[in-house]
Formats: sequence, structure tokens, C-alpha cells
Amino acid sequence: MVTQVAVEPVTDVLLTVAAIRARCGNIAAAVTAGRSDHFVVDRTKLDGVAARVAAVTRQRYPSLVIPYHSRWRHFEAGGVARKAELDAALAGRSCADVARAQIDLAAVSVLLDAGAGPAWSYAEASTGQRFTRSEGLGVASFRAFMAGAFSASRDDPCRVDAAALATVDAATLAHWFQVTPGNPLVGLEGRAALLRRLGAALARDHGGTRGAARPGALFDTLTREGALRIIRAEAILVALLEGLGSIWLAGNALEGVALGDVWRHPHAGGDGATAGWVPFHKLSQWLTYSLFEPFEWAGVAVAGRDDLTGLPEYRNGGLLLDTGVLALRDPDAARRTHDVGSPLVVEWRALTVVLLDELAPRVRAALGVPDLPLACILEGGTWATGRVLAAELRDGTPPLTIQSDGTVF
Repeated sequence: MVTQVAVEPVTDVLLTVAAIRARCGNIAAAVTAGRSDHFVVDRTKLDGVAARVAAVTRQRYPSLVIPYHSRWRHFEAGGVARKAELDAALAGRSCADVARAQIDLAAVSVLLDAGAGPAWSYAEASTGQRFTRSEGLGVASFRAFMAGAFSASRDDPCRVDAAALATVDAATLAHWFQVTPGNPLVGLEGRAALLRRLGAALARDHGGTRGAARPGALFDTLTREGALRIIRAEAILVALLEGLGSIWLAGNALEGVALGDVWRHPHAGGDGATAGWVPFHKLSQWLTYSLFEPFEWAGVAVAGRDDLTGLPEYRNGGLLLDTGVLALRDPDAARRTHDVGSPLVVEWRALTVVLLDELAPRVRAALGVPDLPLACILEGGTWATGRVLAAELRDGTPPLTIQSDGTVF
């Protein structure tokens, strides 16, 4: 008699927060043991970094009432209360319908949020202000959303529909994001293609239900049509990973499953088909963080917020490099351009996840706020301090140059 050994599906392993922390932990352990070709780590500097993050946090939020690190902060760029404008446009609607619209906005804006590059900016006509990088992408996507760029209904501009996303091309985004030869946006084609794939995924999952082929349908799915008043953070993430898996480029696929922000690394560990792969799901986690508020504004509590990881992107990772917690074994690597899937970049991101977990309790202690959520530490916080250091040490650019198509990093 042959004993059958159960094999976990790829999705059960790699599309989980537990896998992110476990595989990143394996890589960090290898680096700590001196088995890395790319980085060395100096944890003695973490207390000093925590003190600097706490100082920046107190400067930005003197009352220590710190919001989540989410897309909604970018909608406040320049001190403009843009959410109030959205609230006015949605006045008279039910809490659930308002939440659907807010989820629509957050989803499309986050998916357009990968690095803009140093040469692009957005001029907001209504305020006369000009914005760059994440704030610029946030404001530009907000204005496009309010103008109905992603809606299939002329009478209801503040929504995102599969049918409208299907028509988005590079020229469409170039119009809404003011892209010209003199104002180039990194990964323009990739961003447009990502939105089209989002439209296709929504149409596949909800196309048979009139009006439901939109990101905002997630509110009804997770609350069971409004019956639940508390959901878990990881439930939001899992729903996004399962529902939007097909929007990611097929290069990272395993056993027919599109993995998205999952990459190979020799120290990732693991067993079976997933051995050697490390997941990050950065944009999906960023979107999850950005959906906490729409659910909470609708009266639905989000539990387990710290189940998610810190975001492995160039501001948090740059904080660690610029403070000497991480150092390149080959300093010349800082002068080269690296592919997002290269072992060096994958290792940098894995170390960022692990070290943010180690940094968080130190920041809480420095602030005297023992229960501060990780999402607020990022906002206060590590992301902001990474940006401050980049401005002090360079022209605001990250310490490593990444070749990106605008859909991951």
C-alpha cells in the first residue's frame, strides 16, 4: 500500500502573510550568518534608528494621534482635504455605497502607485500646487477618479467599473497624469496594462451581476452583505490576492498560478514546489492598509491589523541602508541598476520586512505608545524618515536604482 502525502496548493503557501515572514526570515538568517553575497546587517544601530523615527514621528504628529500609512494620506497632499470633496460628491448615499466608492478609489490609486521616477510631476489645477512621486500619483489618480475616468456611467463618475478599465491605454493615463516627453512617468505602459487586467479580473468574477464588476464589491463580499461588523486584516489581503492574482504579470507563475510579487532567492527555503520562492505582496498589502479606513468609516472594525508586514519598498528599505543597519558588500552596487527580481533586490526587501518587525517595538518604546499599530509606525514613521534621509543624502532618490515596469516596486 502506497501512502499518499498531501501536498499543499501553491496558493495556500505563498499567498499568505505567514509565508512572507517565514521566507523573509530565512533570508535574514542567512545574511546574519554571513552567507550573503550582497549585504551585511548591523543590528546595534536599530536603537538609534528607532530614536530618529520617533523624532520624525513627533515632528509630524505632535499629539501622537497617528493615522495609518495608507493611500488616504496622499489624498491630503499639500494640506488639501480632498476626502471632504469626495464626501460631498457621495452625500445622501448609504454607508455601504460610500464604502464601495472609497474602495474603488483606493484600489485604482494604489495600483497606479509604483514609483513615478524622479522626472515626473503633476500640477493640480484647482489648488495651483505641483506634486511629485507618491503624492503626485495620489492626487492625479484622485482627480481622474472624481472626473469619471474609471466609471462606465456618465451619471455616476465616482466609481471604478470593469468596462471602463478595459479601455484604459497609455494615452489615457498620459492624459490624466499629464505625461509628456518633458514630463515622463516610469512604467506608463505597464500601469495601463495592469488596469486593463484588473478590469478583466473584475468582469470574470462579477460580470454576471449587474453593477458588481468593481473593486467596491469587496465590501459586500467581506461583510457578507453588511451582516458582519468586524473583519480581519488578513481576510482583506487574502481576498485581494485570490481575486486579483490574474492581474500580475505571468512571469512569476507556479503550477499555473500567477504569483505576482513573489520572487526566487537561494536562501528563501521552503519545501516542495514553492521551495526557493519568497513572497512580498507589497502592493496588495499597501492596498489592504488603504482599505482599513473605508471599512472603519462604514462602521466595520478591522481586527489583526499587525498581522500584515511592513512594506518592502525603497523608502523603508532606504532607511535601513542610509542608517547603516544594512550595508552593501560591494559598494559599487549602489551605482548600478538592478532588476526587481535580482537576488540583491529580493534580499534587500526580505531584510526590510524582518528588520521593520524588529524596529517596531523599539519605536513604540521610544514614543511611549506600546500598542501603536505597525501601519501607524510606517506612517509616522519609517517611510517618512526614509524620505527625509534620501533628501539629506541625495536628491530624494533611493539608495539603489531599480528597473521597474511600474507594477511592483
